[in-house]
Amino acid sequence: MDKEKKNIEQFKEQVSSYASSGTPFLFIIDYECQEPQLYTLEEAEQHGILYTIKDRSNTTRISINKEVSLQGHPIDKELFSEKFDQAIKHIKEGDSYLLNLTFPTKIDINLKLNEIYHLAQAPYKLLFKDEFVVFSPECFIKIIGDNIYTYPMKGTIDATLDAAKDRLMDSKKEMWEHNTIVDLLRNDLSMISQKVSVEKFRYVEKIKTHKGELLQTSTEIKGKLPQNWRENLGEYILKLLPAGSISGAPKRKTVEIINKLEIEPRGFYTGVFGIFDGVNLDSAISIRFIKKTDENLFFKSGGGLTAHSNLDDEYAELIQKVYVPTL
Repeated sequence: MDKEKKNIEQFKEQVSSYASSGTPFLFIIDYECQEPQLYTLEEAEQHGILYTIKDRSNTTRISINKEVSLQGHPIDKELFSEKFDQAIKHIKEGDSYLLNLTFPTKIDINLKLNEIYHLAQAPYKLLFKDEFVVFSPECFIKIIGDNIYTYPMKGTIDATLDAAKDRLMDSKKEMWEHNTIVDLLRNDLSMISQKVSVEKFRYVEKIKTHKGELLQTSTEIKGKLPQNWRENLGEYILKLLPAGSISGAPKRKTVEIINKLEIEPRGFYTGVFGIFDGVNLDSAISIRFIKKTDENLFFKSGGGLTAHSNLDDEYAELIQKVYVPTL
C-alpha cells in the first residue's frame, strides 16, 4: 500500500476509534485527501494549531488594532479567459454541468497570518502553524444526535448594488447553480443517511468584509444517520469528499476536469476541517483561505461555472472574494 493510501486508511480508522470512545478531536483534510491531519484537542494546542468552530475555540481572543490594507494581484485575465473557455467547452459537451474553478491571487497585506486569524470574523476559523489561515462562512457537515446537516452556499453579490437581494434571487445563473449543488448534496447525504430532506431553501445571509458587504445564498439539508454512526465516522466523512459546493457535478468527472484546468494543486484549500466534541460534530469547508509560500501570501478563490456563466462576471467574482471579513 502506498504512503497516501496508508495515511488515509489510518486516518479513517483513528477517527472512528476516537468517535466510538467519545474522545474529542480536531480533523483537517486536504482537497486531494493526501495529507489528512488528526489531533486530540490537547495535541492541536501543542502543535500550535488554533481553531474556532462556532462557539468552540482554543484561542484566547487578541485585539488587533489595525485597519486591513489588502492589495490583490489576480491572475492575468487572458489566462483566466483561456481556462474559463476550456471549462465552458466541457460543460457544453456534457462532461459537467457545474464546475468550480479556482485560482491563487498574490496579495500584499499589512497583517501576519496569526493577526488575520484573530481579526477575521467568521463562524469557522483555522490557523495551521505559520502555513495557512482559513476564515470560512460555509459549514461542511454538522451532526447533532443522529441527525446530519449540510448547508451548501452558492450565489454571491455585492450588497451595495441596487436591489442586490432581488438581483441575486432572480438570477437564472445563480438559481441554476444553487439548485444543482442542492441536488448533489442531497445525493451525497443519501449515501450515508436516510430521510434526506431540504429543511430551508435558498435563504440569504450578509457577510461584512473590509471592502464592504456581500450577500450569499444557502440551503439547509438534513438526513438521519444510523445509531452506530460514530463507529463509521471516518468512512462517512471521506465518502462525502470532495465537498460538492467546491467541486461540481457530476462530481467524479468534474474533479478530473478541475485537476487538468487549475494551475496548481489545491492542497488544504477547499478541503475540510472540524471538531468532534465527544458527542456531536461540526465542520467547515476551507474556503476564504490564505497560504504562505516562500514568504509570499496567496489568497485562493473561485466560483461555480455553468452554461449560463459570463467571463467578466466570473473574473470579477474571483477578485471580489479576496477579502478579510471584519465587524
